[in-house]
Amino acid sequence: MKSSKVAFIGTGVMGASIVRHLLRENYEVAIYTRTKSKAEPLVEAGAVWSDTVGQAVIGANVVLTMVGYPTDVEEVYFGESGIFANGKEGQIVIDMTTSSPALAKRIAEQAAMLKMASIDAPVSGGDVGAKNGTLSIMCGGDKRVFDEVLPMLSVFGKQIAYQGVAGAGQHTKMCNQIAIATNMIGVCEAIAYAQHAGLDAETVLTSITSGAAGSWSLSNLAPRMLQEDFEPGFYVKHFLKDMNIALAEAEAMQLELPGLQLAHQMYDQLVEQGYSDKGTQALYKRYHDSH
Repeated sequence: MKSSKVAFIGTGVMGASIVRHLLRENYEVAIYTRTKSKAEPLVEAGAVWSDTVGQAVIGANVVLTMVGYPTDVEEVYFGESGIFANGKEGQIVIDMTTSSPALAKRIAEQAAMLKMASIDAPVSGGDVGAKNGTLSIMCGGDKRVFDEVLPMLSVFGKQIAYQGVAGAGQHTKMCNQIAIATNMIGVCEAIAYAQHAGLDAETVLTSITSGAAGSWSLSNLAPRMLQEDFEPGFYVKHFLKDMNIALAEAEAMQLELPGLQLAHQMYDQLVEQGYSDKGTQALYKRYHDSH
């Protein structure tokens, strides 16, 4: 796997950092993303630009995708110039987009028909995890294929777990997003309470981040809230998309998730207020603007 030629589709906030890690480990990386100008720093770093998804895929041993929405995943995999139209027998495709479990199963089925292999491998850790190479990667698919790509995933991931058959990685990511959604409300409300009580919020954080209340969001996003830094490590619009998927899956399982429903409602309001392209920590504005 070390000598693999890799195609990477979607070099956004997180994807760009992942590509840099692969380049540092001397992988040959062909890239494609919708806006070529945003990929220029990666080309300067050694990546090879491709004009289409199909062009990037040709010659690659492994194809990694990290795009925005399930509709984007559909286009990238099933479109005329997409992966399956240009792929070859023996290629491994790994979708790291947070997408629907049902779509992950479709991709796996189509890959098998073409004698390719597929892993759904959504990630968690945001822009910080991507930059530091410490992403949590949740994988579904054939265990043998997972074992084969594990060394490559280890280049940019730290906690990498095989969760089960195709779609299991996406289901696990839904668990992750559900936990984050309700936790983010708690983080915002804790800071708002501290400020209304006349406390120094930064000093409060030194106490509560290391105690039972500790969480990734509290440690990494609460300081950004206090600095009024709402730039995206993970977009509000993508988080809302994830919550839509989780709520749909929960409904199909006849599972009621009132905490997730509340978070969905609050983030939906953020989108209506024009914060789609801000980071998930922008939920704090709901409390800060009324302070």
